[in-house]
Amino acid sequence: MKKILILFGALFVIALLGSYFSNYFKTNSFPFMKTPSVTIKSQKFSVTVAKTLKDTEIGLSEKTSLPQNQGMLFAFKDPGFYPFWMKKMKFPIDIIYINKNKIVTIFENAAVPDPKTQQIPIYKPETQANMVLEINAGLSKKYGFKTGDEVKTENL
Repeated sequence: MKKILILFGALFVIALLGSYFSNYFKTNSFPFMKTPSVTIKSQKFSVTVAKTLKDTEIGLSEKTSLPQNQGMLFAFKDPGFYPFWMKKMKFPIDIIYINKNKIVTIFENAAVPDPKTQQIPIYKPETQANMVLEINAGLSKKYGFKTGDEVKTENL
């Protein structure tokens, strides 16, 4: 009987610790893990990096908004003319194509699809790109981003 009580007590303590650490890591990151970021013209964006094909397909379409200085980064192994569209998007964004740490194309204010027309524009860069950054619509203009601007990435 005493062994059973000790076992239940140990399991209870483990459950409490598990609950605590589960909640802790939802709101705090590991001290050795840095947030991925992209900086253009001294404007820094914390980014979510699309790491899988599914991440790339979903993109930001499951979100209803994006905090001001956050974005999503798509990094590709090789440069190419990667098409992007706004299927299932709920808010407009700026789409910034990047190659070799320089902006090559910017699509400002890519709008959500019009449900009446069922047409979804496809966005492609003017030249090959190996990364795409999606940020809130209007920020490219607000911060004066232009083709040729240098892009710095950290902690990808």
